[in-house]
Amino acid sequence: QEQLVESGGGSVQIGGSLRLSCVTSGYSLSANPIMAWFRQTPGKEREGVAAIWPGGGRTFYADQVKDRFTISHDNTKKTVYLQMNGLKPGDSSMYYCAAGLRPFGGYSRLEYLSPSAYSNWGQGTQVTVSS
Repeated sequence: QEQLVESGGGSVQIGGSLRLSCVTSGYSLSANPIMAWFRQTPGKEREGVAAIWPGGGRTFYADQVKDRFTISHDNTKKTVYLQMNGLKPGDSSMYYCAAGLRPFGGYSRLEYLSPSAYSNWGQGTQVTVSS
């Protein structure tokens, strides 16, 4: 049974940093999983922030977070991380971890950042950035 559990959200000042963690139970690299972080604020669509294909060592980022956020995967700990630096008020949101399986041939960058590529979701962790 696959399960995702996020942690690490909180309140931070503008320019600060946070690291989100997502423990991924039930996934093995042999299944060719992909993992991602999304965020959603009330009244808006869920937005892909960063994605990772651990088996291929590939990462993908939304334009508004690249050079500030870093996604990584520790297979020993079965954990996906999102290191967020230079946080801005616009980064305030509920952040969700997601996991799915990479199809044969893979996805485009935008597809990796689309909710439709993922079948399993965590419960979310809140990030608030204020002055």
